[in-house]
Amino acid sequence: MTGTTNVTPALRTATTVARRTAWLAAALFWTAFAVLEGVNHGWLAGALALLFLLLPDLTFLVALDEAPRMAKGQLAPRAVPYYNAMHRAPVPLALLVAYALGPFAWPPAFAALCGWLAHISYDRAFGYGLRTKEGFQRD
Repeated sequence: MTGTTNVTPALRTATTVARRTAWLAAALFWTAFAVLEGVNHGWLAGALALLFLLLPDLTFLVALDEAPRMAKGQLAPRAVPYYNAMHRAPVPLALLVAYALGPFAWPPAFAALCGWLAHISYDRAFGYGLRTKEGFQRD
């Protein structure tokens, strides 16, 4: 055996559906938490949650001038490091742990992290992941 596994298309599809369903559940959880933080802690918490829900996709603007020359579905390679950094779940999760364990207690920051995690989770649920160095979706 050369290290490859024989996975049937049906199993691959079932695994994909299960993974995306789990990401959708996480997205709904983080969205509900962000809304709750906004309701409980005021407009600033809600505004930061919304900002961080949108912020990861603003990395597209890094190389907006190159967009017309890219293939369909391709992100400009110059923007890929920023896009991938903003779309990795361990980053906001680590910040959430630091927030929970540290002396820092500012609810709008927590709401922002919930919004960020919601964005990442929605992307994964709908099939959008990290990018290759060339700017295409990874499998």
